Amino acid sequence: MFMSGGTGDLVEPMSGRRLSAPEIRERLAMRCANYLARGLAAGDRVFLHYGNCVEFFIDVMAVWYLGGCVAPVDGRLTPFEVTTLAASARPRFSVWDEAPHETLARELQAMAVTVVGKPDGTRTTGYALPPSAMRLDDEALILFTSGTTGNPKGVVHTHRSLRARWTSLRSALGLSAFKRSLCLLPTHFGHGLICNSLYPWLYGQDLYVMPPFRADLLMQLGQIIDEHAITFMSSVPTVWRLAIKTASPPQRASLKRIFCGSAPLSGALWRSVQQWSDGCEVMNAYGITETGSWLAGTTVAMGEPADGFIGEAWGGVLRVLRSGDTVAFNDGSTACAPEESGHIWINTPALMKGYLDRDDLTAAVVTQGWFSTGDIGLLDEQGHLHLRGRLREEINKGGMKVYPSDIDAVIESFADTLDVCAFAIEDTLLGEDVGAAVVLRSASDQALLALRAWAAQRLAAHQLPKRWYVLTEMPRTSRGKVNRSAVAAHCAPLTPVPLAQLLKRET
Repeated sequence: MFMSGGTGDLVEPMSGRRLSAPEIRERLAMRCANYLARGLAAGDRVFLHYGNCVEFFIDVMAVWYLGGCVAPVDGRLTPFEVTTLAASARPRFSVWDEAPHETLARELQAMAVTVVGKPDGTRTTGYALPPSAMRLDDEALILFTSGTTGNPKGVVHTHRSLRARWTSLRSALGLSAFKRSLCLLPTHFGHGLICNSLYPWLYGQDLYVMPPFRADLLMQLGQIIDEHAITFMSSVPTVWRLAIKTASPPQRASLKRIFCGSAPLSGALWRSVQQWSDGCEVMNAYGITETGSWLAGTTVAMGEPADGFIGEAWGGVLRVLRSGDTVAFNDGSTACAPEESGHIWINTPALMKGYLDRDDLTAAVVTQGWFSTGDIGLLDEQGHLHLRGRLREEINKGGMKVYPSDIDAVIESFADTLDVCAFAIEDTLLGEDVGAAVVLRSASDQALLALRAWAAQRLAAHQLPKRWYVLTEMPRTSRGKVNRSAVAAHCAPLTPVPLAQLLKRET
């Protein structure tokens, strides 16, 4: 489990709590004993509905030590979404920071899920770690990337695939820059958990964990970096846009390296981050949950920062091919020439085991061990990767992926909905936000308010559409299909429903 003999310290800058490696091991033994007493067995799945604190990492380690599989779940999900995921993944335990509503707790218990609280932080000695039940090819981690309201798509990683990612990062990036790593990304998705947090921490580097995406804390970012002599941090473009505008730069030159990922990084923002950090090494990282997050980045010499420049693969082989569907990897006819844009494929030992109970989805993106990233890019004459666009439909809301099909599934289940299409809209701060076009039986203000209330009960706050467009007919292709880009273009010149005014009038 430990990549170099022991973990680093765990630190919460805002609370001042710090656990040393011996204290972590002590609490790990206590948590293992707690799980064993409740009946956790090898192969059991455990939902963690909280994150970004020292107890979260104790829980991850304990479940792994006992041979279980961790599924971090966004704590903002609605009860409807939680039960949808639970019905799909069949967890043995559901772990909460604060007890869920009693109705949700009963629903989970009816599904044979044991609801428990997170580690209580009590320092108790006298517990010994049991023999580890972890095996390399066991399921270790399930990360849900879509389907919280319909058919969940859970990315399953084994301990072997996770170790392959961490080993490749050790080889490509080393450890010296990660001595004190700051995580202010959510720990329920790959960027924040696998790479920003677990990679340095399991190799013995200290990990500083903060609540994610809080504007008040970002205003103190430079001060926090100085106070704790942070050497590394990774974040997303949205965080940097806000931090550069509101936070004073660090003054003590402790930062050695900054990563930016999960969303496209422009050359202009790249230069702004360099300036804010007083010339710190800034790298663009390209990562996908299915490949253990960071799979390529800027570890190569380059001139001026450029839009879409990534660099080289870390622990894998990149190819850019003309075909995004069927690929004859032994036939060079499908390969793009240097500087020619095409579909990006990756072959890496860090590839997921597959999608949870969805062999059909796995087969659609994995061919002969190669994974179709769903992105468009090119390899230059030096073999360096440049991103040019995305084929996937997800909405990138400040680095958080929102899947429009999830939103469609909720809105179309509303009795008054005749048609719906969720899509990305531009947002100055977040990069993208959520828009929705709907066709209703009754296009009245009351009908839309009722729909919005329905959606608010079933969608997490970050999934709820920011702009609503009520149409008489949904634009469709010649084949009768809805194209999200076409619907977004159709709605762009229209005035969205003034929902804020309607809500204010109702109250």
